[in-house]
Amino acid sequence: MNMVLGRSAARTSGLLEVRDPDDGSLVGTVPLASIADIDAALAAAVDGATVSGSLPVHRRIAILSRAAELVLERADRFATSIAREGIKTIREARAEVGRAAETLRLSAEEARRLHGETLPFDQRPGSENKVGYWMREPIGVIVAITPFNDPLNLVAHKVGPAIAAGNAVIVKPHSQTPLTAILLAEALADAGLPSGILQVVTGRGAEIGDRLVADRRVTMVSFTGGPEVGDHVVRVAGRKKLALELGANSPAIVLDDADLEPAASAIASGAFWAAGQNCLHVQRVIVQRGVASRLRQLLVARTGRLISGPKLDEATDVGPVVSDAAADRIMATVDEAVALGGRILVGGSRRGRHIDPTFVDALPRSSRLAREEVFGPVAGIIEVETIDEAISVANEVDQALHACVFTRDIGAAMRVVREVEAGAVLVNESTDYRIDAMPFGGVKGSGLGREGVPFAAREMTTTKVVVLNV
Repeated sequence: MNMVLGRSAARTSGLLEVRDPDDGSLVGTVPLASIADIDAALAAAVDGATVSGSLPVHRRIAILSRAAELVLERADRFATSIAREGIKTIREARAEVGRAAETLRLSAEEARRLHGETLPFDQRPGSENKVGYWMREPIGVIVAITPFNDPLNLVAHKVGPAIAAGNAVIVKPHSQTPLTAILLAEALADAGLPSGILQVVTGRGAEIGDRLVADRRVTMVSFTGGPEVGDHVVRVAGRKKLALELGANSPAIVLDDADLEPAASAIASGAFWAAGQNCLHVQRVIVQRGVASRLRQLLVARTGRLISGPKLDEATDVGPVVSDAAADRIMATVDEAVALGGRILVGGSRRGRHIDPTFVDALPRSSRLAREEVFGPVAGIIEVETIDEAISVANEVDQALHACVFTRDIGAAMRVVREVEAGAVLVNESTDYRIDAMPFGGVKGSGLGREGVPFAAREMTTTKVVVLNV
């Protein structure tokens, strides 16, 4: 366990090897936390919450701002760590480093904005002599459980707002990508974060996750991952605040009047960034029949230019999927779609953990690819006649995080905005677009609450009312 950034004694039950999913080479080892380690971390977090809550706002701002600077100063180290232990190419990893620094900067700015308001008590007869206000207070101890696909920025999205709001936070990174989270914790310590406010515990979620989530001293759990584990978190957590981001099957609607060249570029980028292992991945292309043939040609051309290869090669566009099991599952999803009547438009091949960027044409709407999150470099194409049909198809799935529409008609665009069920609808932009200040989260089965620094910081506070009888 890395308790208080590895500075406290740990009673670990062994070591966990971190291996490159591309070639299986050993990247590093981390302690395999025991239940005793988790209990010690929870006890330390309670003390850390007291320290964090009393930390002046100017100190929180200074620490988070300095941490952002350190992330950029150590950008090469962070990018290499992201690429080696995870699934991103080195160019994708560098982009994530820049975003993480921005997330920390936004968190520093948000620390000064977490304030309350005065209340006019004389709105009620008999309360003319009362004055008061409400204010925000830290919620306490937050457990943050993060996935493998963004091992730096998604950690920053939970840790930065938690510190800005004056909380203690225990991070449980994905067991396949713990090293980058430790580097971030080190940067925050070097920026002056007092001991106990941030801890990173490493190990297998199946062994230690329930103890972390269920403990009554934990006041909030922030989880990013799959719906099955998310449902388990809900069952185990008990009475505490939850923030859950549980994935998506994002639709891109292309109407007959769309500008097809930029639409195809945005869709291909959104479908295959991080080898499709991205909750905002374009998975269903819902296209009106009048432009379907031309859009297919453009998507094939753009997909064919993508280079799959070693992650550290500057020329590589698409890296591997995270495991053999993931590759098996993704290819089984493609095979099922083809067996039900779909056809491979481009891609469809596998070499180890590398899956060629793939579009399945005539995607059967009953297939898993059309209804569930694939979390891989695969998308399907569904032809429709009308905008009514496009909206209906877009809304068929349970997970609804981001959706997008490509059109020149503002009226049609706004109809999609109103009628498509999603946490965000983007017009003439991929579902994969996000800035770190925007509210981020979905509806239906995509989760609970909102991330995005200003919104997460508020989720990580509670309000207190003060009334003065003068």
